[in-house]
Amino acid sequence: MIVCIAEKPSVARDIARIIGATTSHDGYMEGNGFQVTWTFGHLCTLKEPHDYTPMWKAWSLTSLPMIPERFGIKLIDDNGIKKQFAIIEGLMQKAERIVNCGDAGQEGELIQRWVMQKAGAKCPVSRLWISSMTDEAIREGFSNLKDQADYQPLYLAGLSRAIGDWLLGMNATRLYTLRYGQNRQVLSIGRVQTPTLALIVNRQKEIDTFKPEPYWVLATVYRDTTFTATSGKFTSKEEGEKAFATIESKPFTVTKVEKKEGKEQPPQLYDLTSLQVDCNRKFGYSAEMTLNLIQALYEKKYTTYPRVDTQYLSDDIYPKCPQTMNGLYQTKFQGVAPYAELIKPIGGKALKKSKRVFDSSKVTDHHAIIPTGVIPQNLSDVEQKVFDLVARRFIGVFLPDCKFSTTTVLGEVGIGSPDAVEFKVTGKEILDPGWRVVRDKTPEPAENTEQTDNSDNPEKKEADEERTLPTFVKGESGDHQPTLTEKWTTPPPYYTEATLLRAMETAGKFVEDETLRAAMKENGIGRPSSRAGIIETLFKRHYIRRERKRLVATPTGIELIDLIREDLLKSCELTGIWEKKLRDIEAKKYDPKQFIDELKQQVTDIVHDVMSDPTNRRITVMPAEEEKKKKGNKKG
Repeated sequence: MIVCIAEKPSVARDIARIIGATTSHDGYMEGNGFQVTWTFGHLCTLKEPHDYTPMWKAWSLTSLPMIPERFGIKLIDDNGIKKQFAIIEGLMQKAERIVNCGDAGQEGELIQRWVMQKAGAKCPVSRLWISSMTDEAIREGFSNLKDQADYQPLYLAGLSRAIGDWLLGMNATRLYTLRYGQNRQVLSIGRVQTPTLALIVNRQKEIDTFKPEPYWVLATVYRDTTFTATSGKFTSKEEGEKAFATIESKPFTVTKVEKKEGKEQPPQLYDLTSLQVDCNRKFGYSAEMTLNLIQALYEKKYTTYPRVDTQYLSDDIYPKCPQTMNGLYQTKFQGVAPYAELIKPIGGKALKKSKRVFDSSKVTDHHAIIPTGVIPQNLSDVEQKVFDLVARRFIGVFLPDCKFSTTTVLGEVGIGSPDAVEFKVTGKEILDPGWRVVRDKTPEPAENTEQTDNSDNPEKKEADEERTLPTFVKGESGDHQPTLTEKWTTPPPYYTEATLLRAMETAGKFVEDETLRAAMKENGIGRPSSRAGIIETLFKRHYIRRERKRLVATPTGIELIDLIREDLLKSCELTGIWEKKLRDIEAKKYDPKQFIDELKQQVTDIVHDVMSDPTNRRITVMPAEEEKKKKGNKKG
């Protein structure tokens, strides 16, 4: 009998239906020579400190660093998990072959390998590797099963990551809690969460210490159009007033009118991070909520595998795109076909094939997130919004470039005189919207406008820029109304989940070492699939809180970052080193044993440094629960 093991019951049911395992049993399906069973995500985990020795049960500085001679795994202590594992173990012991049908990624590989190890499976193992859950993809995957040995480097990278996070997290958390937490504040330290918290804390300190400075902007209104002085802002009012006086009574003359036509390419397809960014910016969804929604759409077969960090498709996907487009054409929500009119202009023609979309060299395990072509049914409102973004982005990459015209008008007041002042205005006119027809015009939540700039709201920024100017002629002249406006410099904006995700993705810019910076260009802090969980962990630890869309560090979070002297623990550099080595392990260029040995030494050094700290530093902020009680008592 061939035993197939999937990551969820719903996925197992789909696989069972396709391969003919239609008879239900407790914990598995059977038929046609197959038994299909499932996990519930992780059934196993790395052993906890006390599983290695009773001495490590109690938190004690004398027991640090905790470095097991050999790492082991155990079942998660849950009755439902124990029951399902017993079923899996029984099936695997009798199997002639196992098919690993776990999620096709590092985490999915680790989950199923651990279960097979714990169950003592001895038979050959094949790997199902698919990017969508459609019937066609499952059939194709089963006709092209891989040897599990092909994915050994992927497993070793995942295992190295898990052991590394255990070594650093377990030791550093106990170390800082015991040394600085005064026995009442658990100080959680992690390779990804601590540098992420440091990003938020450092930005907040920039904001808190920012001293606004005044500056003055000289502008003038000519023919109901505001022109701004090209000389820039004035740092003193006197300078501005002097310039204002020189132009007050002189006519405005147009000196140059320049028109340039340009093209704007469609945005690239979504990877997980860019989808999370857009969902936060447009709908206020958290990173975790977006991940859960796009995972649900994947399991319902409407979109492809979501935990990806590429915005490209492999070339073999191109022949399947017309079929996907046809599915979108037929899609209806509440009786309305939202994509039919968008697709009509390219219907019946060969879809364009661009290197910005199709590039096999930019795809490793999985391609960008796209619709599968299966017509969605019974989506919730939030699922529909996420699907709509993915669908429109997919249609957009096959539509023509947007064509626009940019008009720049220069003018002078006091033309010919040594104290003449030059002014400028720019306008943009859309000549042919091209791909822009797919953009959803839904207004974004009002709180987006709280940012001091439009960096997190590109559509608002574009709306500000896209204004059609009146027709100006070089040499025309006339009256104008000059203005001198006092403005103040503004601090950098607080992080939102959207901008924090982008900062985590591009964290390499915070690293000085060029090689590490290049390594982090691809990975940043953490993996796309883990970033949502990291942000949620910071909330659960009460290190950050939300104020509308802003992410604000709590006093405890700020103190923790101030307390950590070991820069490597709170810098993006540590993650940069890890990500490079883990990718090299996947590519068989780096020895997993060396990675773990180096980390053991690093943890030992950190313990020694903190234990040698002669200062009496302590976290003084109360845990969130005590703060709430105290506030409640004051109110009473």
